[in-house]
Amino acid sequence: MTRAGHSRDRLVVLQSIKALRDTTNPYLVQLVRSLEGEAEVQLFSWRRALFGRWDVLHVHWPELLFLRESRARTIVGAALCTVLVLRMRLTRRALVRTAHNIAPHDHRGVLIDAVLGLLDRATTRWLLLNDSTPVPDGAAREVIPHGHYVDWYARHSVPSPVPRRVLCFGLIRAYKNVPALVHAFTGMEDATSSLHVVGRPDPARLAEELRDAAGGDDRVTLSFGYADDERLVREMGEASLVALPYRDLHNSGALLLALSFGRPVLVPENGPTAALAAEVGEAWVRRYTGELTAEVLRAALAEGVPDGTPDLSRRDWATLGAAHLGAYRRALSQLRHERRYSE
Repeated sequence: MTRAGHSRDRLVVLQSIKALRDTTNPYLVQLVRSLEGEAEVQLFSWRRALFGRWDVLHVHWPELLFLRESRARTIVGAALCTVLVLRMRLTRRALVRTAHNIAPHDHRGVLIDAVLGLLDRATTRWLLLNDSTPVPDGAAREVIPHGHYVDWYARHSVPSPVPRRVLCFGLIRAYKNVPALVHAFTGMEDATSSLHVVGRPDPARLAEELRDAAGGDDRVTLSFGYADDERLVREMGEASLVALPYRDLHNSGALLLALSFGRPVLVPENGPTAALAAEVGEAWVRRYTGELTAEVLRAALAEGVPDGTPDLSRRDWATLGAAHLGAYRRALSQLRHERRYSE
């Protein structure tokens, strides 16, 4: 291995993932696998970050680097992030960031915002999942779209869709607006329809809110907790429509997962969802404006499951792996250029 910042052949990439477990987001696992043939990929530890030899640090959700359950441990994590930024500046290591969200979904306080701002300013190059994601003025940026999950679940046998079955799945957070979906569904007078909500509520009180919204409607099934691949494949396969009524939906792995199974999605109308519909096919991305209502849901269900599959050709992982490697090299070249003109 050559010194950091000087390898032109096999890069050493430190990913901000600490471990690859059964519960790790498949997006991250597929990214690591797409890089391994051409780069040495290391997983994150503070010892490795502060003392190891690597060229590029690729961060996904930066708050996960330092945010802990206790304030004392969060302060320690914030201090370590500050030392890491200093090390990158002194040794010309590149920080590459994938902007999964416009901003953290929860406000975490002054300390958290300060550390996130520090990491923003230290970022060498931003990778955007769609071209409408804002980044700091003058920042180097490029678009690498979210990869599909077709290959990840190819080994599974996928059941046929159940007519008029609606599915909402994934971690249940307040911004995902799931109670509005339950209210809309219970407003439909259709005994043949069903709704499955699958995922872990965070915070836990959202479970009670969803039970209240369901009001004992026996067409609604609420399954709270982690769903393994077997459960996920069954629920996804049996869905006729995946509804994701998020407020301000910008990027969504759940949306790409549904499309990877060949299931249409119902999402709010905005720039990113309109662009995705133009890319994969309008029949696959059904959009609504304003509040989600029983009428909107009924109309989306009436369209059924389209023939064929959505066009996910831009989201193949071999292509995306090469795109990430190119971005890492451009980040290192950018640092060398900046150093040359600052001397």
